[in-house]
Amino acid sequence: MHWLPRISRETLPADLSAGLTGALVVLPQGVAFATLAGMPPQYGLYAGMIPAIIAALFGSSWHLVSGPTTAASLLIFTSISAFAEPGTPDYVAFVLTLTFMVGFLELTMGLMRMGGLVKFISHTVAIGFTAGAAILIAVNQFKNFIGVEVPRGRHFYDTIGYLWHEAPNYSPLAVAVGVSAIVLGLASKRFFPKFPHMIVALVGTCLLTALLNLQFDAGVATIGAIPASLPPLSMPNLSADVIRDLAPTAVAVTLFALTEAMSISRALAVRSGQHIDGNQEFIGQGLSNLAGCFFSGYVATGSFNRSGLNFDAGARTPLAAISAGVFLIGIVMVVAPLAVYLPKAGMAGILFLVAWNLIDVKHIRQIIRSSRSETTVLAVTFFSVLLLDLELAIFAGVILSLVFYLNRTSHPNVAVLAPGISEDRRRFTEGEGLAECPQLKIVRIDGPMYFGAVASVIEDLHRLESQFPDQRHMVVLATGIHFIDITGAEALANEARALRKAGGQLYIVDLREDVEAQLRKTGCIDEIGEENIFKSKTAAFAAIYQRLDRSVCRVCTQRIFWECTAVDEDKPVIDLPAAERALNDPLPIPAGEAQPKPNPKPGGAPLKVKRAPKRVLVLIDLDHHPRETLEAAAELARGHGAELALGSVIKMGTSANNALALNLVSEDLVASLRGPARARLTGMARDAGFPEAQALISTRLDSDEATLEMITDWHPDVLVIAGRGAFDHGEGRHVSYRTPAGRTEVDIHRVHAQRRPADDLIRQ
Repeated sequence: MHWLPRISRETLPADLSAGLTGALVVLPQGVAFATLAGMPPQYGLYAGMIPAIIAALFGSSWHLVSGPTTAASLLIFTSISAFAEPGTPDYVAFVLTLTFMVGFLELTMGLMRMGGLVKFISHTVAIGFTAGAAILIAVNQFKNFIGVEVPRGRHFYDTIGYLWHEAPNYSPLAVAVGVSAIVLGLASKRFFPKFPHMIVALVGTCLLTALLNLQFDAGVATIGAIPASLPPLSMPNLSADVIRDLAPTAVAVTLFALTEAMSISRALAVRSGQHIDGNQEFIGQGLSNLAGCFFSGYVATGSFNRSGLNFDAGARTPLAAISAGVFLIGIVMVVAPLAVYLPKAGMAGILFLVAWNLIDVKHIRQIIRSSRSETTVLAVTFFSVLLLDLELAIFAGVILSLVFYLNRTSHPNVAVLAPGISEDRRRFTEGEGLAECPQLKIVRIDGPMYFGAVASVIEDLHRLESQFPDQRHMVVLATGIHFIDITGAEALANEARALRKAGGQLYIVDLREDVEAQLRKTGCIDEIGEENIFKSKTAAFAAIYQRLDRSVCRVCTQRIFWECTAVDEDKPVIDLPAAERALNDPLPIPAGEAQPKPNPKPGGAPLKVKRAPKRVLVLIDLDHHPRETLEAAAELARGHGAELALGSVIKMGTSANNALALNLVSEDLVASLRGPARARLTGMARDAGFPEAQALISTRLDSDEATLEMITDWHPDVLVIAGRGAFDHGEGRHVSYRTPAGRTEVDIHRVHAQRRPADDLIRQ
């Protein structure tokens, strides 16, 4: 109920309007889907009442609308028709029991916090299933469209053959009514796109049937009257035999229903900016079906078209879905008697339109073009729907998608890297023909190191070792290793032992904190060696260079590392992990030099510097006078005609004064954070009069490391920071870092913003 405070005078009319639109849309759909499910027509309407209200109350999505759906209805029909005659009391009892079982499974999964499991079910399964279901719907409804009876229990290819032989018995009147439903629906969608086209088709075919039957006694078959009453109470059959028979179908329906609901919720959440709680959504779906089975509703799940319509109609809160269920109750009380004129052929025509819309041609083409494995999942699911039982089709698609997922994760990419020759930064690129150190192999492992992936990684490493036996030292850039188990830890320890035996070492750079903790728990980090674990590339290569064979270095012509330049000068290379400690241990102020004074307030004279800077880097602390700091840096850059760059740190807050390291989350999420952060810095630079300024982003939690990273990336002459801000750790006047030409110092200028009377007033 966290959405209750969102209700206001502005949202209430929009929600009620969207709810009324949804109620009008579900009226023909409920009748059509119930017919498709083999249930009496009123049960489709009942499934859009109480279940829709409960799902909106207890779910997490603001826009998801639950109720009867096409695929779920077809799945119910093909599964339950094997146990009872569709439309009979026994059939209804089986469906109610199935609804109870589905609701129980959904609620249990939600309470057990299993909402994340749906992400392992490829959305391609749902696309393939619905496309196959569309074909089955069209074939199964063709009998009503042409006015002939088809024995139940036939597969779709048997049904096609039977309908072919029944061609002489087609009813021209039934075909005419069905065609009229299609024409009216398409015309309404073409010329009145904002009006529910299924309502137009429904009303038009009812009027045509009433004219034919009342005036000409044509005998067009109709669905019959629908009770104009509230949903009656009902009771599922909970006998052990029935539950055992329906268990496989219940599992299949649950998987598909949850996948469908979560896919819709997340798709709409992207458009609305909402965060979806998968566990709460499971709970909402489960409670809706548990309640529905006692109020004459069958399996309800998220509806693609009604949820999308709800969003497009302006819904702001779940009150829209709740009001749709309430409005539907009132509408049914009024229009139910008119269903006596609703023709079966007209419903078949409406379901043809539904089936056509179920085939997601756009995404099918995208899948076929982009991925062979997903195309295989799509094809297997689609043809399994047509050739096998529907629950088996779902299981086949889910299992195959999991097989491909496990296959991908069990073969992490092992990329061979080399420094970019044309760059003066610690940037490494992947590709053939790049110059490599003759003694050192640099690789990056992209993926988890668990028991299923270890063999593939070690095989790739051994292949590299056999191809390049002289490269006895190996650096593993571990930023892509987001998980490691005891098997993976032991594999790294064994690799370190083998390289040491061959006269080299294994070095690991930039381990994630949780991965490093796991290595320590297993004790494998002792085998690798504490001295071989580094937190940054700068510290790593400065230390590793000292351990290489100098006789090889003297005759080497590659010279690809910064440290290699010292060989030509016959000078020792400083082994400085202090590159990371430079900000914590600033250079002392020379004797006799005055202590630094605070910078003048913004708007005064530009900051004074000893030498004219060509590059100025300002680090933006959004919590500590960002505007004043930027203005001072802009004046400095403008006064000397220098380039300006803005830098900042992005992190995810977890609670007061805490943050979550971004190396613990997915690369896609980090990328999604970098874009808005760069855009914000670029906008600030443009406002300061520097539209071409660089925007530098760091994800390191330690501000010292973040500062050093951005300085190393851009090589400024002057660093401007806010005094006593997040980037200020003392009164040091320089930052020292390594470049290809040796160590370089960057002047620090602090901006001390003046307190204004307004600040004092706010504090009081």
